[in-house]
Amino acid sequence: MVKKESYGNSANFYAGADYGFDSSYGKEFSLNMDAGYNFPASQFALTTDPRSANQLLETSKKLSTGAKVIEITGIQMNILDSIPKQHFKEINRLKKLTGVDMTFHGPLIEPTGIGQGGWDPTQREFAERQISSAVERAHDLDPDGNIVITFHSSNGLPEPRTKVKTEDGKEISTSLAVVDERTGRFGALPRPTKNYLTGEEPSPDKELERLNTQNWSTELSNVNISASRGREAFRYLNQLKDEAENDESLKGLSVESIYNIANSDKGKEFLDSLEPGAQKIAERLINNLSHADIYARDSYRGFQELFNQAYEAAEKVGNDIDKGKLEKLREEILPSIENYKEDRSKIVALSEAVTKGIRVLDSIKPPQIFQPLEKFAIDKASETFANTAFNAYKKFGDTSPIISIENPPAGSGLSRAEDLRELIKASREKFARRLVEKQGFSEGEAEKQAEKLIGATWDVGHINMIRKFGYDESDVIAESKKIAPFVKHVHLSDNFGLEHTELPMGMGNVPTKKILELDEQFRKAKKVIETGGPWFQFFQKSPLMETFRAFGSPLYAMKMGPYWNQAANATGGYFAGYGQTLPEQHFNIYGAGFSNLPPELGGQMGGRARMGGAPIE
Repeated sequence: MVKKESYGNSANFYAGADYGFDSSYGKEFSLNMDAGYNFPASQFALTTDPRSANQLLETSKKLSTGAKVIEITGIQMNILDSIPKQHFKEINRLKKLTGVDMTFHGPLIEPTGIGQGGWDPTQREFAERQISSAVERAHDLDPDGNIVITFHSSNGLPEPRTKVKTEDGKEISTSLAVVDERTGRFGALPRPTKNYLTGEEPSPDKELERLNTQNWSTELSNVNISASRGREAFRYLNQLKDEAENDESLKGLSVESIYNIANSDKGKEFLDSLEPGAQKIAERLINNLSHADIYARDSYRGFQELFNQAYEAAEKVGNDIDKGKLEKLREEILPSIENYKEDRSKIVALSEAVTKGIRVLDSIKPPQIFQPLEKFAIDKASETFANTAFNAYKKFGDTSPIISIENPPAGSGLSRAEDLRELIKASREKFARRLVEKQGFSEGEAEKQAEKLIGATWDVGHINMIRKFGYDESDVIAESKKIAPFVKHVHLSDNFGLEHTELPMGMGNVPTKKILELDEQFRKAKKVIETGGPWFQFFQKSPLMETFRAFGSPLYAMKMGPYWNQAANATGGYFAGYGQTLPEQHFNIYGAGFSNLPPELGGQMGGRARMGGAPIE
């Protein structure tokens, strides 16, 4: 990047004649970057075809365009795994031979472990292994440097929080995705409606708070009902006691002792020894006590689970008051639980202990069983990226690749600047903590390495798609400003904010110039041209020249005038338009290709050798 002012009157080079009918013709394609900065061709990268496992051939094709930076793409894991390991090393040899820079786009993998069936910790670990494998393989592209490797912040994750901008300029959340970490299940809260009774405005966050409170009350109620039914079943036994005491065969036996004998190894033998009338009384006693026992055990299991949830939640948020209540409760009811384990007839005492425990659980702050998916996703994805960065650092040290996390198209999970920023911060913190704990780094050294090796790839076309949610240009710029300090890499494509059309820059409404002028991080980052889809399909031409034209890149390596945007608009004189680039006929006529070399040098020209009088054998 070169400031034009440093070259004085370099802009005064003759730019050729204007289009006769419209002097401003062609200028609408320019981003007018030359007003303050010129971006040389060496800052722009072309991507290889992600559909091909022959990335070696794809790299050679891109080299023939004259591109100085090439982004090798392995966005499909099955295709990436089909690339021979020798090819990456051969691509590195091409890099050294031609002097180009390399970056790498890793596979599109969901780093959180969240899939259609919910969250699964084993899926997160599998995603981590896939991402780590891609990092290790991409290191061969530049084993002596810190190659930038891009991974999406999410792939298939629904947008955790849908935000829109209303006509009066307010930003509101219309829906909120939540997850139950215990089960891994997730879903979206229904769009809340206004409470006309209280006049309260709808809010997904308030709806989540209400849901957690209601869910906690319902679970407490269910456990309490089971405990109550257990006590009721036991009380009914009192009606049977009189019958048992009047029977000679059962005299001297309590209900509890009958139940304990019936559940022992001698239970059947005991029942068979009774008279028919006494046997029926004993069976009724046993059945009712069995029902009471089942309810008591169900209530205890439910209470135990709720107690664990409450204690874990209090410990997680540092709520010492609730934690103290729970510890006191544990001391008070633990004897009843232990007695029941030794004597199953102690049902009433257990049920009463559970009921007391429910009253205590009802007095504390309800645990947040359902969490906002955004916080959960950031926590799990940051674990994946931090572990990947740590494993790479252990293996490669100072030449570890830079993990650059990209914002996916707006409407996808973790696509906004705030989410991406929090994900990068969390990944850096976890990575730095591992360096301190396992590698003996000081905190300062660890933080420095984390900032160096984990950052953001900012896709200006992806963030521009927030326009479909009612946002405008100023909001796109504001999003970019939030992420600017974390940027390592930039992806370029243009669109109109509604579809992911991937036009060359300057052909849509992405405010590219204003974004790149926000921060030095944007200006110095490599910029990858991602316009390979519909643009090439419809127009069958490379976006490279259109990009140079849009950014006003210098034609020559000296980084001064003339510029591509001048040459493109000229119709006469010295710059008569750039016409067909690299025409084959040019090589045939002027000998600029290999075809005019003698056969011993790889050409096709027969006859006498160029360097001697002897004919070529």
